[in-house]
Amino acid sequence: MRATLESVLTAESYQRSIPLAERWADGVADAIARHDLPWQVTRLGCRAEYMFGPDAPRNGSEAAAMDDFELQRFTHLWALDRGVLLTPFHNMALVAPQATEADVDRHTSLFEEMAAALT
Repeated sequence: MRATLESVLTAESYQRSIPLAERWADGVADAIARHDLPWQVTRLGCRAEYMFGPDAPRNGSEAAAMDDFELQRFTHLWALDRGVLLTPFHNMALVAPQATEADVDRHTSLFEEMAAALT
């Protein structure tokens, strides 16, 4: 715990990872809008994810109701087939301070391609 608090969860780490998560969420939101998909992207700190529903959820029940297992599996396989691994239990990114703008942009590009293929 001490190593995590002293070496990982630092102000410097968050100063790097939060803007990258904002970039990730902005890229996803732009693709969703461009392809007129009824989806949402949410972000809190360095955690961001996309959800399959037209309105942002206000609680856990609404978020759970937005889950589409087949679509979620498709998005994971689309990304994985192109070298990007999403968090296995959602369409989520926990952006690490070791991530780069190029890493984020790679996901955005794949997400854009996927959105285009679905529409």
